[in-house]
Parts: sequence; C-alpha cells; structure tokens
Amino acid sequence: MLKVYAYQGCSTCKNAVKWLKAVGVSYQEIPIRETPPTVPELRAMLTAKGGDLRPLFNTSGQDYRALGMKDKLPAMSTDEALAMLAANGNLVKRPFALDEAAGVYLVGFKEAEWEAVLKG
Repeated sequence: MLKVYAYQGCSTCKNAVKWLKAVGVSYQEIPIRETPPTVPELRAMLTAKGGDLRPLFNTSGQDYRALGMKDKLPAMSTDEALAMLAANGNLVKRPFALDEAAGVYLVGFKEAEWEAVLKG
C-alpha cells in the first residue's frame, strides 16, 4: 500500500491527498512530524532519486534554515543526513510517498508526476 507521509497544515500535502482521493488511489496517511519516514525508507527514496540527498530535504522549512542545513548538508555523510531526517519529520520534503513493492517513490507533489507514476 502507498504510504503518504504528510503534515496536516501543509497545503501541498492537502492537494496530494485530495488528488489521491479523486483518482481512487488507496493510501495510508502518516503524520510526518510525529512519525517521520524510517532510515530504510529514506535510503530507498534516496536510491530512487539517484543518490542526491537535497531533494529529500524540506529546503524551504524553518527547521532547515534554523539548523543551517544549507551549509551543513554538503559536509554530512549519507548516514548522518538520513538519521537526521528520520529524527525530524520537519526536515523531510513533503508529501513523502512510497510503495516499495510497487516501485513508487515520490517527494513533493507535482500532479503530472504523480499521475504518471500512480496511474500510468
């Protein structure tokens, strides 16, 4: 089943959930702040995204700026970065959607991309 890590106050997350309902895709919604993606899930997404860590981070978020991640991230190891994401859901780009069994790995909501992956 598709897991969608989302934040209730996020308009992009709301749009993604609304779209999923409209097109009839079943999913499990998980509160990203309370239950961030696990390190294995983050690692799977990282692999699917070509090994670039930056797209996994919510670069426009307050925590990202407050922690100075723009400067810290390039010097961090992959393990350190994934551990940080798994410990702080505010740092994770959202919505964060995956279904490893089906090969679905989506970060952020771009309707055309979700359409191609989930309905294509």
